[in-house]
Amino acid sequence: MSIDVTRARAETPGTAHVAHFNNAGASLPAQPVLDAVMEHLQREARIGGYEAEDAARDRLERVYDSIGMLLNASRDEVAVVENATVAWDMAFYGLAQDFRPGDRILTGVAEYAANYVAYLQVARRTGAVVEVVPNDAHGQLSISALESMMDSRVRLISVTHIPTNGGLVNPAAAIGRVARRAGVPFLLDACQTVGQLPVDVEALGCDLLSATGRKFLRAPRGTGFLYVRKALLERLEPPMLDHHAAPWTSVEGYTLRPDARRFENWENNIAAKLGLGVAVDYALGWGLDAIWERVRGLAERLRARLADLPGVTVRDVGEVKCGIVTFTVEGQSPDALRQQLLAQGINVSVTRRPSTRLDMEARGLGEMVRASVHYYNTEEELERLVDAVVRTSS
Repeated sequence: MSIDVTRARAETPGTAHVAHFNNAGASLPAQPVLDAVMEHLQREARIGGYEAEDAARDRLERVYDSIGMLLNASRDEVAVVENATVAWDMAFYGLAQDFRPGDRILTGVAEYAANYVAYLQVARRTGAVVEVVPNDAHGQLSISALESMMDSRVRLISVTHIPTNGGLVNPAAAIGRVARRAGVPFLLDACQTVGQLPVDVEALGCDLLSATGRKFLRAPRGTGFLYVRKALLERLEPPMLDHHAAPWTSVEGYTLRPDARRFENWENNIAAKLGLGVAVDYALGWGLDAIWERVRGLAERLRARLADLPGVTVRDVGEVKCGIVTFTVEGQSPDALRQQLLAQGINVSVTRRPSTRLDMEARGLGEMVRASVHYYNTEEELERLVDAVVRTSS
């Protein structure tokens, strides 16, 4: 099945106004997502917030079914939270409560800043040790190095599947196989993955997975979710609780919910949650295989066109590359180039060293332009971006 680009653009109002290559930041939402959010907000204004939530109860429950279908997981293994950071933090800090001096956390070179800062905090608090698995010749996490680092002190393998800064798709399924053999929990940051390519938690072998709505899934900002494998869920208590996560069952006690919603809290954005569910269904309707084929094809074409330009260096690494394309232009500040493109109705972003410090320092990079494609982008928009880079750099 291929993507009907004309239909996709007709259902995406933003494409009439911008050439949007900042999908790794926040994609343009589709009209059905907008409709779901706005209709619920209007209902809240008419009849009241709690009453509108009650009226939407069945649709809210279906959000869990949809995410479960997207991930090949049970609905009881899904928690819907405010964003990917909350999802990841609830998982990591839940695990880290039992860390002791000398326990080892294994991660990758291209790990995202928010995650690495959390590792450092927990290491300072508990005496655990953060260790970075080297890359292989392709610039991705080395499976052979990971295998050689495994021992009885490894308490967690935590890796970003698709880093923020350069095309790479880490070999998550191979990492999962190592983790399974060792009986070590595997936390996968899939913030840039979900909505861009097929995600099957069984095939990946991850025990926990965090994701956002706003990026390639095309859901509202302020939405995210956490997957927790049932076998781990039964022995994992969140680092923070409220009466939604753990009902107050006696004066001196509480009882954790039996499902992943123990990682949620009571108050949340109902309109955005409904929009998230619609965005998941919308992606499933196109088919993740078809989305991935389209995204990869556009990104490969963009890399090839940019690489042909004098003074332009494409900075992407990895044996498998995704829809995130990063590059630098000789003599041009990435920020200045971004502003010049913005003035021409072309959205890109800038990825900076503090976001992925280990990787960027190892490669001697400070900042790069990041152009991230999605299936509603066109070949004509790619040429428009390339032509604009030529004009601004000449």
